[in-house]
Amino acid sequence: MEVKDKKITNDSSMRVHPWRRCGAGKHLVREHVVYAHPSKIHSDGENAIWHEHCAKNPLRKDELSYAEVEHISNSHFSGLEGPPAAGKLTKKFPNADEYDKEIRGWVSYWNDIFKLDDPLDPNAVKALIATESGFRPEPKEHKNVYGLMQVTGVTHQYLDGMKNELRDHLVRVSTAELLNPSANICAGVRWLFRKKETAAALLKRTATWEETVEDYKAILALRVHEKPYNPKPMNDFREYYTILQDK
Repeated sequence: MEVKDKKITNDSSMRVHPWRRCGAGKHLVREHVVYAHPSKIHSDGENAIWHEHCAKNPLRKDELSYAEVEHISNSHFSGLEGPPAAGKLTKKFPNADEYDKEIRGWVSYWNDIFKLDDPLDPNAVKALIATESGFRPEPKEHKNVYGLMQVTGVTHQYLDGMKNELRDHLVRVSTAELLNPSANICAGVRWLFRKKETAAALLKRTATWEETVEDYKAILALRVHEKPYNPKPMNDFREYYTILQDK
């Protein structure tokens, strides 16, 4: 079996974030086997191993591949400290603290990428997950909605760059990979930062993170235009967020 070798850049100055393995404009591809069709030299075809490497992004935007999501999660999240708060929601949701490491890590990552004056609070993401999936990685209530943060199929296409919704910083994972808790939280938190922009456009001013959560839940437009909507999801969010912030 032939081995194909490509190098991963070690130039940290070219990376979008210090946790990334690849430079700007490239994504991480894990080692895999590729079948080469029959040729004059190999009449029966052959299998070649491509070592882990950085590949150019087809859309020429920054993007996270599933391999990079796994690398970042496994290499950088364990030593992080701070919110979200533990032990606050476990009475209602027994596994509420199971994904704190991923919430803490991806909120830190995306806060570093966007550098907003009012950074996202990991407790807000934890409260949002409580209202979206109850901390179940594969809830079955809705079709075409995925994982802990209930990322919709359309949102998945936006995040993947298929519909030109995002100017940069894509999350390119498959629907099957989107069920992975870390990939789902990565995608959901990235989408929250986009929703902060759309909420601001709707309100014609800077949106708070609570209003951003409203837009994530497709409630904000209904409230702004004084149309009927169910207030329970946001009431629950506020309740859980208050509990998580209570010292």
